[in-house]
Amino acid sequence: MKETALKEKVSNKANGIGLWERYLSLWVALSMIIGVALGQFVPAIPNSLSQFEYYNVSIPTAILIWLMIFPMMLKIDFSSIVNATKKPKGLILTTVVNWLIKPFTMYGISAFFFLVVFRPFLSPELANEYIAGAILLGAAPCTAMVFVWSELTKGDPAYTLLQVSINDIIVLFLYAPIVAFLLGIGNVSVPMGTLLISIFVFIVIPLALGIIVRKYVVKQKGDDYFEKDFVNKFDGTTRIGLLLTLVIIFSFQGERILSNPFHILLIAIPLIIQNIVIFFLGYGGAKACKLPFSIAAPAAMVGTSNFFELAVAVSIALFGLNSGATLATVVGVLIEVPTMLLLVRFANKTQHWFDGYEY
Repeated sequence: MKETALKEKVSNKANGIGLWERYLSLWVALSMIIGVALGQFVPAIPNSLSQFEYYNVSIPTAILIWLMIFPMMLKIDFSSIVNATKKPKGLILTTVVNWLIKPFTMYGISAFFFLVVFRPFLSPELANEYIAGAILLGAAPCTAMVFVWSELTKGDPAYTLLQVSINDIIVLFLYAPIVAFLLGIGNVSVPMGTLLISIFVFIVIPLALGIIVRKYVVKQKGDDYFEKDFVNKFDGTTRIGLLLTLVIIFSFQGERILSNPFHILLIAIPLIIQNIVIFFLGYGGAKACKLPFSIAAPAAMVGTSNFFELAVAVSIALFGLNSGATLATVVGVLIEVPTMLLLVRFANKTQHWFDGYEY
């Protein structure tokens, strides 16, 4: 009953696309420009914000990510999560794409471009650094941002949470070995403190807040008020949190981007190709498995998007702030949102491919 009401409400909202949704790509571009401008002309802002970190996790960024995720977490009840565990096809698909395919296609695509196609433009040392950064991105499937893409594709919130939770557990055990294998290094040291804190901050806290608020509101005013009125109060919160997060990220990284414009393009090309390849593997796999769109779209988005907070933090710890590897992870942030928005649009326009599929 609750799940049906939630799906109907989300479907009704999707029929009336507002100003934010219609021009979201424009707002994203403006946020990036504003962030770079702030870093260049008002450096006191990023310098002040950089003081608020714990284990390399930015507290201001964490708060903004809560704004993105909290509305999604409000829609989740644990009965739907229990039901989702009884439907393993989507979980198996996501796991296979994220861990048996994605890191290795990232290595292959980045190595081909940096060592072969772009060989006239890059020294071997710099090419290897860019490959290292790409590997760090490819081995880190999305956690926080996937809730945004799930929301934009009318995804099943409980199933999305379950997919992300399983990925978080796998990250703890496989991220370091896969990165070490692909880099050809036997002593890669992943900052586990940063990893654990990131998962706690970006997933556990907003989920706990969502559960507490949901139970309180339902107890005080009932399910009907919660589904029809209360949740609607947070319309736009996810988008605003996303845009402000981008402003902060690019206020920190603007100098690196402006000082390497041509290399930004070189790095962006294989990363974009990788995203498209992984999306269609996941999306096509979901259709082959006859998954409903509410599960198929988020399943494809989880693998396509990256846990860039982790990739950037690990790159800084391993290779340093000014390394080519760190620049590559930052470019991953630069291209991710525009690319994902295009894939979200494609998914929404092809939703009819999944008509009649039930789970």
